[in-house]
Amino acid sequence: MKEKKLFPIIEPREKGFLQVSRIHSIYWERSGNQNGKKILVIHGGPGGGSQPRYRRYFNPEKFDIIQFDQRGCGASRPFSELRENTTKDLVDDIEKLRLNLNIDSWHLFGGSWGSTLALIYAIKHPSRVKSMTLRGIFLCRKFELSWFYQYGASEIFPEEFEKYISVIPKDERSDLVSSFYKYLTSPNIELRSKAAAAWTTWELSTSHLIKRDIDVGKSKTNSFSDAFARIECHYFINHIFLEEDFIMKNIKTIESIPTKIIQGRYDVVCPVRSAWDLNKKLKNSELIIIDEAGHSMSEKGITLKLLELVEKL
Repeated sequence: MKEKKLFPIIEPREKGFLQVSRIHSIYWERSGNQNGKKILVIHGGPGGGSQPRYRRYFNPEKFDIIQFDQRGCGASRPFSELRENTTKDLVDDIEKLRLNLNIDSWHLFGGSWGSTLALIYAIKHPSRVKSMTLRGIFLCRKFELSWFYQYGASEIFPEEFEKYISVIPKDERSDLVSSFYKYLTSPNIELRSKAAAAWTTWELSTSHLIKRDIDVGKSKTNSFSDAFARIECHYFINHIFLEEDFIMKNIKTIESIPTKIIQGRYDVVCPVRSAWDLNKKLKNSELIIIDEAGHSMSEKGITLKLLELVEKL
C-alpha cells in the first residue's frame, strides 16, 4: 500500500490583515477551494506563527483552509508584542476572523498550544465548531509546565537541558520560567537574545522521537526565537490568563463536538498523560496514540494519521 504524502504546495488565494485591537493587526490567509469545508488551522507556541507547510495536510479541492498568525508572531503586527496579548484576546480574534470572513461554523485543527486554544475557543463558542482534530495535547496545568521547563524532561535530554539553563545564573534556577521571563523582558538586548535562543533551542531540540541537534543561533530582537520565547513565557508565567484547569472544568460544554486526539507516545514536550486525561473526560472524543513518535507534527506516524483523519471529515 502506497503511503499517503502531504498534498502539493499551494499558494493562498486570499490574504490580508485584520485590526483586532488598538495596537494589534493579525495576518490571515485562505487557500484551497472557496466552496469547500471550512477548516481553521491554529498554530502552536503561543508565538510560533503559522507555516505554509500546514496547508498541505488538506486536500485543496475539498477544503477551504484558513490560517492566521496569533498576536505578536508570524506576519502579525506589532511583532513580539506582549501588551494586549492574552488568551481571551486570541479567542476573541478567532471569532472576529470568523465574522470577517463570513463563515458560519468551521472545523478546528491544532496541535500543542494550538490544541489548547482550539479547546478554549470551542468552550467559548461551541455552536461555531463542527469538529476538532487535535495533536500533542497541552492543557497548561502546573505539572505540565514544571515537567518541561523545570524538572522531568531534563532527565531525558540532560545535554540539551544543560544548554537551556546555562543562560540563567545558578542562584536563579529554582523557578526557571520566572527567571527566563525576567531576561526575556529585559531592556538589555544581549540578555534578552541569549534567553530567547536558549528557550527556543530547548523546545525544538526535544520535539522529535529521534533527537535532532538544533541551533537557532544568536537570537535577535524581532526574530522568530524572540517572539516564540517571549510570548510563550508571557503566557506561562500568567497561567495562560485563565483559572487553573479551565479546560477540564468546562469540558461538558464541548462534549457533543466530535474530537479526534492524535498523540505521540514519546512526546516529551506535551506528555501523553494530558491527552489521556482529556479523552477520559471528553465524551465523543477518540484518542489515537502513535507509538513511534514524539511531539512534532512532522513525525511520520503523526503526519500519516492526521492526513487520514482530515480526509474523513
